[in-house]
Amino acid sequence: MTEILTGAQIMCRELAAAGIDVIFGYPGGAIMPFYHALPEYPGLRHILVRHEQAAAHAADGYARASGRVGVAVATSGPGATNLVTGIATAHMDSSPVLAITGQVGRSMIGRDAFQETDVIGLTLPITKYSHLVQDISELADIMRTAIAVAQEGRPGPVLVDVPKDVQNQKAPYTPPASAPRPASPADAADGIAQAAKLIAAAERPLVMIGHGVILSGAYAEVRALAEKTGMPVITTLLGISAFPESHPLHLGMPGMHGEVHVNRAIQHADVIVGIGLRFDDRVTGNVAGFAPRAKIIHLELDRAEIGKNVPVAVGIVGDARELTRQLVAAVAPRRCGPWLAEIQGFARPKVESFSGDLSPEAILGAIHETTGGECTIVTDVGQHQMWVAKHYPYRRANTHITSGGLGTMGFAVPAAMGVHLARPGELVWAISGDGGFQMNMAEMATMVQEGLSVKMAIFNNGYLGMVRQWQQFFHEKRYSSTPIWSPDYVKLADAYGIPGWRVTDRGQLGDVVSRANAEPGPALVEFVIAQEANVYPMIPPGGSLSEPIEARPAGAPAA
Repeated sequence: MTEILTGAQIMCRELAAAGIDVIFGYPGGAIMPFYHALPEYPGLRHILVRHEQAAAHAADGYARASGRVGVAVATSGPGATNLVTGIATAHMDSSPVLAITGQVGRSMIGRDAFQETDVIGLTLPITKYSHLVQDISELADIMRTAIAVAQEGRPGPVLVDVPKDVQNQKAPYTPPASAPRPASPADAADGIAQAAKLIAAAERPLVMIGHGVILSGAYAEVRALAEKTGMPVITTLLGISAFPESHPLHLGMPGMHGEVHVNRAIQHADVIVGIGLRFDDRVTGNVAGFAPRAKIIHLELDRAEIGKNVPVAVGIVGDARELTRQLVAAVAPRRCGPWLAEIQGFARPKVESFSGDLSPEAILGAIHETTGGECTIVTDVGQHQMWVAKHYPYRRANTHITSGGLGTMGFAVPAAMGVHLARPGELVWAISGDGGFQMNMAEMATMVQEGLSVKMAIFNNGYLGMVRQWQQFFHEKRYSSTPIWSPDYVKLADAYGIPGWRVTDRGQLGDVVSRANAEPGPALVEFVIAQEANVYPMIPPGGSLSEPIEARPAGAPAA
């Protein structure tokens, strides 16, 4: 049925028609008609954030946890520019986010009008699709195209910029017909056959999986491949929780802060099957020294990624789940017992490198024990991010969410709000450092106003910890601008009406984490850890995976 609607009403109709039920935003002048229409659509729940960057991160978290499009809305000018970091974060990690921005009236575009900004030009390199709507007649089609493009192929952010007068225009509107775009699978038979031959002939094969496995839901297929061939499995930072960490074939995380035995396995491997990853620099270290003995088989949806960072012997373009399924069918059953034993011989004995008893492992162990592993962990960026990646024992798929490619501090708290709304009823812990937490801590007000039950953990060491670690190792311990003052987080939580606790020794862990978990709403726990705690091992910048800086006993020089 055709109706006469305003542009703002058409925007709301298209969001509802796409199955979107939550949007994150902040109103302003150029987007005011949209907000005027919004109450007519009670199926669209609007979450009022305290900063537009948080809207983008929350939409990103929602998208990662649900597999659906996350939506962030902002006005023109500073509202739109505040979305940019969140859009770039979603772009780097292939997250389907729709950014909707208001724009000044069409007659004012190009005149430096109040709060006019060319947001299309600003975001062109970090969006899959962006469009300035020139007339209401094209608005519905542009919205539909943007939502489809965000999800098609390798997911990513899109942006629709809508002038205020277009939002106020009226035009006939016809609801969309439900006609999903058909996928066009590539012919991968030759590549699959070549890959199967390489795997059969390999003595030291590995599987390395990334975010693409999570995006495609290829969990069962990857596990079947590993179990049929006996190949050990390595998970990148964004691939964590795509393969059970308790599985005997799981090795761990590779790269700059990967365990020594994982990186040594890469350096000794003769075949590496990479599924849904980019082979980025934090995984490879110095590319010239990466996996010098290995033939690379790369299964990847984005053709541009194959051969971009590392040379490949076999590159196969397509969906990770479908390609892995085909590879499972093509490979012959085998085992890799001697190779697994060799990798076990690479492992280093654990060296305690933390002073005091409140180690990151103990904190994460308490969260895991108290929740029974039935929670989603959202991390910020820094040392705590690496500790979580290395020490939290994930056992359920897609329960580890973090900013990988862009490394965006301030991500965890707002992204956790999105995760909570995507997974109602599930425990969500946002884990931050004292630096990253302070970037978006105002979102505690959003949690209170909207009733979002997110549990917040702050690893407080009084430093911008990862930067300080680099200064310690590579800049003669000149801690320039890395000591950071924090407020009293318990009092801060109380000011927001949130219960808060400070933990200073291990004996408090179980009780405090249990009490935080039991809270029906948001809760905050500050963990006061050693000031100069470091993440080990670490590959120096420019170094190869064969050159780790390893932990030494407490009290010994770190570098």
